[in-house]
Amino acid sequence: MFSSLAASAGAAPLECFGDCGPAAAHGAVNPWVALAYLVAGVFFILALRGLSSPATSRRGNRFGMAGMLIAVATTLVTHEIANIAEIGIAIFLGGIIGFVIAQRIAMTAMPQLVAAFHSLVGLAAVLVAVAAFLNPDAFGILDASGNILAVSRVEMALGAAIGAITFSGSVIAFAKLNGNMSGKPIMLPARHVINLGTLVAILGGTAAYAMAPVAPAGEGWLFWAIVAAAFAIGFLLIIPIGGADMPVVVSMLNSYSGWAAAAMGFTLHNTAMIITGALVGSSGAILSYIMCRAMNRSFISVIAGGFGADDSAAAAGGGEQRPYKTGSAEDAAFMLEQAEKVIVIPGYGMAVAQAQHALREMTDLLEEKGVEVKFAIHPVAGRMPGHMNVLLAEANVAYDKVFELEDINSEFAQADVAFIIGANDVVNPAAKTDKSSPIYGMPVFDVDKAKQVFFIKRSMGGVGYAGVDNDVFYMNQTVMLLADAKKMVEEIVKALD
Repeated sequence: MFSSLAASAGAAPLECFGDCGPAAAHGAVNPWVALAYLVAGVFFILALRGLSSPATSRRGNRFGMAGMLIAVATTLVTHEIANIAEIGIAIFLGGIIGFVIAQRIAMTAMPQLVAAFHSLVGLAAVLVAVAAFLNPDAFGILDASGNILAVSRVEMALGAAIGAITFSGSVIAFAKLNGNMSGKPIMLPARHVINLGTLVAILGGTAAYAMAPVAPAGEGWLFWAIVAAAFAIGFLLIIPIGGADMPVVVSMLNSYSGWAAAAMGFTLHNTAMIITGALVGSSGAILSYIMCRAMNRSFISVIAGGFGADDSAAAAGGGEQRPYKTGSAEDAAFMLEQAEKVIVIPGYGMAVAQAQHALREMTDLLEEKGVEVKFAIHPVAGRMPGHMNVLLAEANVAYDKVFELEDINSEFAQADVAFIIGANDVVNPAAKTDKSSPIYGMPVFDVDKAKQVFFIKRSMGGVGYAGVDNDVFYMNQTVMLLADAKKMVEEIVKALD
């Protein structure tokens, strides 16, 4: 979102008409420019508001596009641009690439696409900081003696550090989500000590660089050391995190990208970047906190990169074999069409199997037979915030049939069937009963209160991110449907016809 704005804003430091050279660095801000950026900021706020619900998400996207258009156009018009043709070509090529990606990307691949976009935002922040470091005079950040202002050094170093962490962390997140590397946590020895030491080194280096007598000459190496350390810790923070914990990772990286853009906005004296960066950074942090509560995780441990990688987590498949019931698509179809109320709980397994369209078809058939069907979405279902909502929207499931945990959990006691497709830990009653469980305290769906439970799962061997068994598998009212989610739902649809 910020990369195009950062690239266009990087040519000069001020919001002004006419000459924007270094001599104008401390001049008054043109009121029309301030007004334009304020309008852009309002559009960004409306965009965030719209994106809070699937029903208004398209409108939110339009507000965001309008705000970005105003911000970029204002920056281009009011700044001294070295070569407007090159800027225009870059914007055109970027727009074409974005359009093609948007047309071709599958909804199931949206998490890795978001991670990839976050990496570009982080890299843009690093490049702007490097440009300011290499040519500070063009950015109007030199003092009377020809050295970079101390406050600008802090802004540059922090912006570059946060951007580098965002970039490298997003690359790892993309690789795990896209299957280019294992989604399992990669445990490094003394990882917490290494991470803490690297963070202290980045902060200490920033302070040393800000207080250096000359910069960039002499102490300029500190800037490059900060950037290198930040790239390294981005990898170190995300590598120990399992692929199933990616919802919070994506949310936190989104927050980091916002703060990186805001820091660069101060360096560029660009109000629009400060406003939008702060909006994205704060909203991402709030969302991360909400999701941490939903996963019974510590917000501080998320920031430190220690979540999802507990050494004490149980290994999969090590428990005693317990009896469970299995069934067929015909069994499920018979019980579903006899029910009055069915609650569907989708999870990442549905996304992997791309079963959302078959699931909607099953829902349509059941509703034609007079069955009430609702969808229950857990805050951390899938691999990114709202992943299940996006998939159901792609399959044209009506928004008024989709409910959050707190809105539908009380209805399981009245449900004839709880239909679980690809979810696991979010329905595990151990979160409520077993204080020794890694997920104890995590809000979960009360599927154990439903009269009948159908649980679609590839096999009995897999467990969720916590690595613990699920008592729902072995309940008297549970029937395990062991198969690929899409294939099983399609067979149920055939049985319902």
